[in-house]
Amino acid sequence: MKWTLSTLTLFLLPILGIGAQDLMLNDLDYFETQGVNVLVYSNEFTGGFNDEKNAGIEIIHHGVRTAQGGAVRLSNTPEQWDLVPNIPTRTVDSVENTISATLRYDDFDFESRVVVTPRGKGVEIAVYLDEALPAELEGDAGFNLEFLPSQYWNKVYTMDGRLNRFPRYVVGDTRTRPNSEKLKQFKGYVTHDDRGSGSFVEPLPLETGRTIIMAPDDPERLVKITSEDADLMLFDGRILAQNGWFVVRSALPAGQTGKVLSWLVEPHAIDGWEREPNIGLSQVGYLPTQPKVSVIELDPNSEPLAEASLYKIGVDGTETKAFTGGIEAWGDYYKYNYVKFDFSAVTEPGVYYIRYGDHQTNNFLIGEDVYDAITDATSDVWIPIHMNHMFVNEGYRVWHGEPFKEGYLQAPPNTDHFDIHAQGPTTDTEYEALELIPGLNVGGFFDAGDFDIETGANLGVVENFAQTWEYFQPQRDQTFVDQEQRYVDLHRPDGSPDVLQYLEHGTLQLVAQAEILGHMALTLTNSVLDNYHHLGDAASITDGLPYNPELGPYEVAADGKSSGVKDDMWAFTSRSARRDLRAATTFAAASRALKGYNDELSERALTQSKRLLAEATELLANQPEDDSRRRWGAADVSTNLQLYITTGEQQYADKFQELLWPALDQGVSWNILTALHAIPKMDEAYKEKLRPYVVKYKEYIDGLESDNPYGVPIGLGNWAGSGQIVNFGTTIAFANKHFPDIISADHVFKVTDWLYGNHPYHNYSLVATLGATRPKEVFYGNNRADFSFIPGNVAPGLLFRQPDHFENYDDWPFLWGQNEGTIGGNTAYLIFGSAFKDLME
Repeated sequence: MKWTLSTLTLFLLPILGIGAQDLMLNDLDYFETQGVNVLVYSNEFTGGFNDEKNAGIEIIHHGVRTAQGGAVRLSNTPEQWDLVPNIPTRTVDSVENTISATLRYDDFDFESRVVVTPRGKGVEIAVYLDEALPAELEGDAGFNLEFLPSQYWNKVYTMDGRLNRFPRYVVGDTRTRPNSEKLKQFKGYVTHDDRGSGSFVEPLPLETGRTIIMAPDDPERLVKITSEDADLMLFDGRILAQNGWFVVRSALPAGQTGKVLSWLVEPHAIDGWEREPNIGLSQVGYLPTQPKVSVIELDPNSEPLAEASLYKIGVDGTETKAFTGGIEAWGDYYKYNYVKFDFSAVTEPGVYYIRYGDHQTNNFLIGEDVYDAITDATSDVWIPIHMNHMFVNEGYRVWHGEPFKEGYLQAPPNTDHFDIHAQGPTTDTEYEALELIPGLNVGGFFDAGDFDIETGANLGVVENFAQTWEYFQPQRDQTFVDQEQRYVDLHRPDGSPDVLQYLEHGTLQLVAQAEILGHMALTLTNSVLDNYHHLGDAASITDGLPYNPELGPYEVAADGKSSGVKDDMWAFTSRSARRDLRAATTFAAASRALKGYNDELSERALTQSKRLLAEATELLANQPEDDSRRRWGAADVSTNLQLYITTGEQQYADKFQELLWPALDQGVSWNILTALHAIPKMDEAYKEKLRPYVVKYKEYIDGLESDNPYGVPIGLGNWAGSGQIVNFGTTIAFANKHFPDIISADHVFKVTDWLYGNHPYHNYSLVATLGATRPKEVFYGNNRADFSFIPGNVAPGLLFRQPDHFENYDDWPFLWGQNEGTIGGNTAYLIFGSAFKDLME
């Protein structure tokens, strides 16, 4: 159809004129009508990562959170690290039917008040100022509302009747502005390498006018915004940053007070709209004899059906009904209603799909070997790609060259970092500020979608490898690793089990920290924000040359051994006794697992374990008690257990039991896995003493059945909960091994079901694993700008947005809390998968 203004007008009249009910303030303190939710500061900006694209005024439009960030902002297209407002007050007035909030920028002593009021099918957003805009913010402060690009690109928009399309690709006009101190102030950090130009890139609006109609060609995404007192400007935030959104913005006027700006925002609601059922299933498939229960997520306005069916696809392509069963109601869980379809009676291997009313799933397998390869992609691809200080190759592709050849500089005292790191008042080392610390550029793993070494995460990673080897001794060899040449080649066996090589690589980094610094670093990370959010080859973050302050910017010394580029990585070295204690645990386990493979490294690890345990215990004894001691007490329990297993010295066994039982009394779910790991090394009396705690853990498992329809521990924080659920599955596997009369192996299938697709929002596998019919296709990895993934990745999963919305974008990778795989999470999945497969055998 050829779009013209007249045809567009005819199309819009019935949509914008009649249909859905008015928006109303509900008892969860947001505005709602069927198909549209408008949240007003239900989720606030964080003070750590600033703008996470998860806050402000948000629109959940026909089931998808398509708009967020509604607030007074100080940039046309704010980036993650730009300043965000504090929200000192939020007021819900059920009498006046309004939600208002105070927004404050302390740096400028600037406050505004935003009031949101229903107006027919939409809401009025009004900005009030008690005092005129500060002079230094004139032209820079404005009200923004940001829209998810993946839901709008290639769709039509109009500005004052002028037709256009949202661009799929990042193309637009920009200008440069002086990189003034003012701009530096409200940018928070200088985020872009300007190569000495002294200027800052700023996108220009795609369109300007008083009325914008977004996606008239898609009723599910149609939004109309009008303003009578200010121009609306449409920007493409992706010009400055790949994670930017489309931004509708109006500048705040100078010299005015009172109601200085108002918009009418009208998200179209399709009359009678109901969300399609989300039919959960394991995309990897099912064993013939395992429980098979699909949890079906229903719109609250949908009437549940009485039954569902399973269809089998024959080798000739014919489809036959294999099973019909009743639907069991579970009830409401936050926004939606849940029912269950149990098809455990179907045991014949084959290819199947579920049909519920007019809706059917993609196909999946029932077979004896569906879980055989669930960890292969993680072990063969994801983990080796994240090996730091190595050149990593895969076939024709280089994932990254050797990063950080120049090593790491000592972070200066009293330095705050943009990833919630900080150096204390001293270095706690023998090195001066910005002095090169020799020997740290060895081993270790990138933390996640970024390229730093988080020591805490790497400690857990090494222990995961050590336990995977100790319990299961996987002989899989698909990765070539040469520490001397600093070279890794995927899909190329070299005669050594991969898990041992990964264990060695991680231990090399951590032991180097302990030996060189005398204790464990907080992190080895970027000193420059522009390097921190780098996308691409890790080796190109820095120039491989130490910084030389005697050289000009970007100048290279005549001998080629230093440069004038301030791109060097920093080591944040403030000492933490609890982190050292955690390292003592890891080193004890690593020493044991490395024996016979790398005896020299094994001895070094054991030496550091004993030293750090003694020093950390003394340091903690001299520190006052605080609330975190209870959780870190578990590390003390584990440390003594690992040292006892490694050395056989009774003093460690006695200390372990002294600490264990009070820790279990304080929190069974936190500490039971460590207690289970001790069983093979303790006597029968220990196991019997542990039995009541396992019974208590069984009560916790049973309680999850009434907590949520999936029967797993679902996290509701700012990082989704796959890691907690994976740990839950590992605990069940070990508990069943030692107490099969108490803990049924059937519980572990709730974890695989969740990971592989039986969860809220959609039914994609959260693991990019072999065998999954419908895995997630985009993740927050270091290749996220390509809208791709790294095989074997495990997503954090279903991110909870207050007060009642779960989401996991599969068309927008840039929200790390739901899409970023981490080295800690992926190696925890490796040990879970190994324990699960062992349990199945």
